[in-house]
Amino acid sequence: MQLPEERLKEAETRFEEIERALVDPDVAGRPDEIKNLGKEHSELKPLVEAWRSYRAAQENLAEAKSMLGDASPDDKGYLEDEIRTEEAELDRLASAIAEMLIPKDPNDERNVIVEIRAGAGGDEAGLFAAELARMYQRFAESKRWKTELLSTNESGIGGYKEVIFEVKGKGAWSRLKHEGGVHRVQRVPVTESSGRIHTSTVGVLVLPEAEEVDVHIDPNDLRIDVYRSSGPGGQSVNTTDSAVRITHLPTGEVVSCQDEKSQLQNKEKALRILRARLLQVEQERQHQEQAAARKEQVRSADRSERIRTYNFPENRVSDHRINLTLYRLAEILEGDLDELIDALVMNERRENLGEDS
Repeated sequence: MQLPEERLKEAETRFEEIERALVDPDVAGRPDEIKNLGKEHSELKPLVEAWRSYRAAQENLAEAKSMLGDASPDDKGYLEDEIRTEEAELDRLASAIAEMLIPKDPNDERNVIVEIRAGAGGDEAGLFAAELARMYQRFAESKRWKTELLSTNESGIGGYKEVIFEVKGKGAWSRLKHEGGVHRVQRVPVTESSGRIHTSTVGVLVLPEAEEVDVHIDPNDLRIDVYRSSGPGGQSVNTTDSAVRITHLPTGEVVSCQDEKSQLQNKEKALRILRARLLQVEQERQHQEQAAARKEQVRSADRSERIRTYNFPENRVSDHRINLTLYRLAEILEGDLDELIDALVMNERRENLGEDS
């Protein structure tokens, strides 16, 4: 593995500068600077120590190889073992260093809001939207994360035109962020009498949840409409104006919630969804590559623009971004997503290293 040596040398130089500054009497009288230097020192230390160990292993390997040519038969076996050991250590250290060089996603520890919308395929798309929602909720359960339903728009036959829910737990964003995009299903619908296989699509959008401190929403920028709920929800449905629709006037973002009996609860959920969307918009403005990723996610659910296909007749799930195909569709729909997600995470790491090296 080729490591970016210049970048590593710069990190080591900076590390040494910080160590000198931390014992400088002039700096000792500035507590804020000491705190910042200490934080930077602790962040650089594992990388610098690994880089120094890597260089030491390189020297040991070179020395063992230089001695091998003139070694006696008794010493050759020892030196060959030493060479294999140092080569393995170099591989291990290179992998560790590469991992440390990958820039951290600032959203990795955030909770997640997942929006799932039926695309092409009518009722069948709505049914599959419900199955995907269940799949992600089962996956969350396996990680001991909590899920909370925020908004639903049912299709009438057990499916969803749209469903939005939150996933709360450590690492939720880092594990789910690659799920955004168009998911395609190929199967014989329950309503199909001739047994023909249909293709339907569902759009998935994955957003990091925003806290109030992340996104300031001026109340004057909101238009809040209330109306009567039009679906399941108990005795208050169609008798009180509990449903809420919030329009963010500067951006045109519209969020509706009607699942709760309380207008206040519906408003609170709608604001959470709105904050998450506005945070994503702001991060897009700051990071052009994130804008491209979101654009990819929110494209219309067209059959040709898919990230993954679920083929029921072949018991197959294919992720088209990494050319990975697994033949255990039932287990995956039960929330067993780790093999798929691990492969996507590793692909992201390889791409990041390719950009950095």
